[in-house]
Amino acid sequence: MRIAVVGAGGTGGYFGGLLARAGRDVTFIARGRTLDAIRANGLVVQSRVEGSFTVGVAATDDPASVGSVDLILFCVKTYATSDAAMAIRPLVSEGTAIVSVQNGVDNEERIAEVVGETAVLGAIAGVSARVEAPGVIAVTQEPGGSTFGELRGGESARSEAVARALEGAGFGVTLDANMPGQIWNKFVFICAMSGVSSVARQPIAMILAYPETSALFHGVMEETAAVAHARGVPLPGDSVETWMKRSAQLNPEMYGPMYFDLERGTPLEVGSLNGAVVRLGSEAGIPTPLNLAIYGALRPYENGVQTPPGVSA
Repeated sequence: MRIAVVGAGGTGGYFGGLLARAGRDVTFIARGRTLDAIRANGLVVQSRVEGSFTVGVAATDDPASVGSVDLILFCVKTYATSDAAMAIRPLVSEGTAIVSVQNGVDNEERIAEVVGETAVLGAIAGVSARVEAPGVIAVTQEPGGSTFGELRGGESARSEAVARALEGAGFGVTLDANMPGQIWNKFVFICAMSGVSSVARQPIAMILAYPETSALFHGVMEETAAVAHARGVPLPGDSVETWMKRSAQLNPEMYGPMYFDLERGTPLEVGSLNGAVVRLGSEAGIPTPLNLAIYGALRPYENGVQTPPGVSA
């Protein structure tokens, strides 16, 4: 099976690195300093469980030079989804499966607008990883199982084939017939984790240590879950309380991925996270004041560090 990994950030670098180490036929679609680093030094993955390893992988910024593949792991930031979907068209042929491994709840629809709905599957990454340096991936929350499935729910031979292709590479794979619910379930958590850790500039242990900040974390999840319920999304179980319990068991030094982008001054996914909760909540008649406060606080940084309007650089 030929596999292309689109985006060599934390998630793409982790999955692609393990697949390459397991001997899979993997090509990274990357650019800039990341592409240069992978070509010169290979891809480095740092993990306390997996151990640190370096693997040589094929990498290019020209999807057309790769040709059609069997599986695409689509791992770009949410704000790059539409452009990246257009760019990967040379990789797609009849039978290509595109697995979106991203934050947010509308990436799959945006990819499907370009390549067709039948090609796209959803996924939940059971790991948190970040870019330590170009071509160097640091795992910040050690992996649990990753979940894959069809966007409209149910089981399929295609999703089973994807799972078989990924198994044995060092991470667990679970197929779930309620993929829409799973995507929103992760969204409930990531909006709180990324939003609150970015605003507070603190990891999960500090967030939960203070009643006021913990209440903010809980409240953001409650608002997001309320929007999901209003939209008829079948969230699994008691999503919010389950996440509160799981959050207390996470690596105490874990931050949401958006925090690291904020620290680097690079664009943020806040419009696709807390901003999306506000937008979708407004459409459904659900108030989302906590998500609005987080979105408002981070909105000036959404496009990266910029010079304020009317101020000379």
